[in-house]
Amino acid sequence: MTPAQRYWAPAAWIAGGWQRSVVLEVDARGHWSHIAAGVPAPDGAERLAGPVLPGLVDAHSHAFQRAFAGLAESRDGAPDQGDDFWSWRDRMYKVANAVTPESLRAIAAHLYVELLRGGYTQVCEFHYLQHQADGTPCDDPLALSMALADAAGDAGIGLTLLPALYERAGFTAPVLRPDQRRFHAGAADVWQRSRQFERRVAAAGRASLVPLNAGLAIHSVRAAAEQSIVELRRLAHEFDGPIHVHVAEQRAELRDCLAVTGRTPVAWLAGQGWLDARWQLVHATHVDAGEIAATAASGAAVVICPSTEGNLGDGFTDVPAWLAADVDLGIGSDSNVTRSWREELRWMEYGQRLKLERRNVCAQPGAVPPRPDTAASLFERARAGGGRAAGHPTWGIVPGARADLLVADPDDASLLGLPQARWLDALVFSSPGRPWRDVMVAGRWALRHHHHAQVERIGAAFAQAMRALWGE
Repeated sequence: MTPAQRYWAPAAWIAGGWQRSVVLEVDARGHWSHIAAGVPAPDGAERLAGPVLPGLVDAHSHAFQRAFAGLAESRDGAPDQGDDFWSWRDRMYKVANAVTPESLRAIAAHLYVELLRGGYTQVCEFHYLQHQADGTPCDDPLALSMALADAAGDAGIGLTLLPALYERAGFTAPVLRPDQRRFHAGAADVWQRSRQFERRVAAAGRASLVPLNAGLAIHSVRAAAEQSIVELRRLAHEFDGPIHVHVAEQRAELRDCLAVTGRTPVAWLAGQGWLDARWQLVHATHVDAGEIAATAASGAAVVICPSTEGNLGDGFTDVPAWLAADVDLGIGSDSNVTRSWREELRWMEYGQRLKLERRNVCAQPGAVPPRPDTAASLFERARAGGGRAAGHPTWGIVPGARADLLVADPDDASLLGLPQARWLDALVFSSPGRPWRDVMVAGRWALRHHHHAQVERIGAAFAQAMRALWGE
């Protein structure tokens, strides 16, 4: 536990807007105990160097894929031979099957420092590397899970582990492909690993170093049999943590699901009566108005990963319709080609502008309360949605929430001379901007003055892991 602390910020993003002269008090648990605006800097309070925002949750990450970023941007074969998600996936599996617990820790730690620099203070790891590459169990069933926990500790970021139910190659392929064998996990496996992870980190005192918790994941409706999802729901009947699932990312998945079940994936999940406020629908790219309405009625949320969806050519989800339906929209780095929430929010809006040939598509001047500013509209959805995705219903600069914050660099060229009301707009849409000056996670500083205390060691370990994967 950390000692109680007091800070003063010249401005802070509270309750959806900027407030001046803010006192922030952190209790011994690393949560906000008192927040007050319009207060002169009290004696003994540390003065923060710039305007303050809450850190956001990276609601969907596959850490090992950071080792693949930038390495799938060429196309071989005949001029008319296409490249899409499925061909990218085949190449990505080669990386998935080369990663060891040691290299996963090195890759993830490097990624997590980058995520901190990009303004994330918690990451949800959608985790399906469970076994050795040939499918045989590791001596420690949690070896790869604990590698991620160790990486989070190295970086100082919060982690929500989401072991994934993954047992078949497709709707009509009842077993996994050879290059998917290390992903295998049934309903009982997923439930046990989630609970065992939390017990182990608690017993080792790890959660006192960085915030660690676990939820559940279902890789996709194509990769999990109906009876297995039913069994996982039975095991998790009294579980109040998050449940994540990839859904409706690719049109081929829609066609296959429709052929087998008579419905598309979101409609099938909703029609089973399974969705509730615990569920996080990751991507939900190809959905119709009925599926959006059913999701909203269930209380489920959506996680959008604009940079990965753009990189993979997934398509555009209907962000204005999700916003109009009052569905929380978390954001995720997914394949980790981008590690900054500012860029994710920027491309969430820009994708809609390119699609609809309009500006400020995601602004909500008619909402209650009104959100006429596009950046604020998206940021507030991502703040609330990300907290839910990580199993933290209270998230932000509010009493009782975890004490996470970002200090913007007052020398950032994108902010110079701008009125305070436009700061968030500039941080998102006037790019590139400087990385966050300081980053706090649960009352502890993870970055100070743009510097991470372990960056040299973490960077060297990452470079060594990359050389082992790719050679010179």
